[in-house]
Amino acid sequence: MKLLSTLSFIFIFMSFTTLSKESWFLDENLSTIKFELPILLANNVKGEFKVIEGLVEIDLKEKKNNKAIFSVDVESIDINYSKYKKLLLSNIFFNVQEFPKALVDTKKFSYQNQNMLNLNVELSIKGITTSVPFSLEIIKLAEELVQIRGNVQFSRTAFQLGLGKWQNTSILKDNVSIDVNLFLFKE
Repeated sequence: MKLLSTLSFIFIFMSFTTLSKESWFLDENLSTIKFELPILLANNVKGEFKVIEGLVEIDLKEKKNNKAIFSVDVESIDINYSKYKKLLLSNIFFNVQEFPKALVDTKKFSYQNQNMLNLNVELSIKGITTSVPFSLEIIKLAEELVQIRGNVQFSRTAFQLGLGKWQNTSILKDNVSIDVNLFLFKE
């Protein structure tokens, strides 16, 4: 009887824990992840990742131990300098053969304000992971649809994006800017 009582308690506890958490999934058709990289005396390199995936798990009651993870398929990159796409995918820049995905992982986070969120996320590119600050605006569009907009900047050389002569930052600058416009729906 004691075992049955314990199992019942665990089941009820797990049910309440599960009920307080919500899972939100990325709408891949509406969402965009775009980037820009300055070039001296030329048009900036601009592009977009066409294949992105992601999900967010939120605890609405406690607002703790939330998690979000997003990835881009690096090979899906579309840039304004299309003749350099092979170079970007090569081992000189992204090394897509060995590292086909780039990843953003929030780890566990807490929040108070449901409209703005400032996080230090782990950005992983080419097997290199570093923490970068990320400010996000959260817009509730409907009961089961939210939009998340934000911008993150990072050093391309910190991720070895550009080896050999491409490592020099006098022409191809170091600061990459990424704009995210994500739409998530609740499951």
